[in-house]
Amino acid sequence: MIVVTGATGNIGRELVDRLVAADVGVRAVSRAPERAGLPAGVEVVRADLAGGAEPDGLFTGARALFLNIAATGLEAGGLIEAAAKAGVRRIVFNSSMSVTDTPVDEEGFIARAHAAAERAIRDSGLEWTFVRGGMYATNALQWAEQIRSEGVVRGAYAGAVGAPVHEADLADIAAAALLDTTGAHLGQVYVATGPAGLTMAEQVDAIGRALGRPEVRFEEVSFEEAVAAMERAGAPRVAAEDIIRYFGASVGQEAPVTDAVQRVTGHPARSFEQWARDHVADFR
Repeated sequence: MIVVTGATGNIGRELVDRLVAADVGVRAVSRAPERAGLPAGVEVVRADLAGGAEPDGLFTGARALFLNIAATGLEAGGLIEAAAKAGVRRIVFNSSMSVTDTPVDEEGFIARAHAAAERAIRDSGLEWTFVRGGMYATNALQWAEQIRSEGVVRGAYAGAVGAPVHEADLADIAAAALLDTTGAHLGQVYVATGPAGLTMAEQVDAIGRALGRPEVRFEEVSFEEAVAAMERAGAPRVAAEDIIRYFGASVGQEAPVTDAVQRVTGHPARSFEQWARDHVADFR
């Protein structure tokens, strides 16, 4: 049995599908099981981990945990401790590329939260693998309404660059680590990116091509306007400011690109162009 947090999120859904295909028992955590829409045979447990609620028996009979702290309110120490006490042997953690294992990790909201979880996992004595995702391709879903209604995406830095990683690739790495019986992935830190660097404007262009709408474009706004837009979408202000500052610092830089997807899964990382085609319905 493998417990999956964030099971109805973008990465979690892909991961659940892979574990089910491998004929492994899955216990998925969801705030609303009746709306989860997960495959038959998946045990869906109701819990709001962000509220600190951990249902009795969550880890009973479980040998591994996929941890996504976006589903725990960014505080996962109690959950990690509970998993260890219940006999869980392995944690695969959906971490962040912002973690650098240097003092800089304490300066940013996102890096600090993920670094704290990594330390707690290391200290737990459990087997572990960290999947440090770079820029998520799914971040572009926040543009969907603007693209549908106006064909214009507004953001602070058109030239901000990253190598967007497809959620399917992150799920492939996580599944490999969760299902590993050789120990090859234990104690490994995989920094996962897409195959190439793209600016924000280039990402918007790729979505426009997938839609057959070449007029779709990126329009720059001020830092404060971009922060306010992220707040309206539900992001804490401190996180929004961190993210947009990170984007600003990347302008004119070369995006870090790794071969982690290829090394772990045996297939090349999926391109952002493929991601846009896979998600074209989200932008229509």
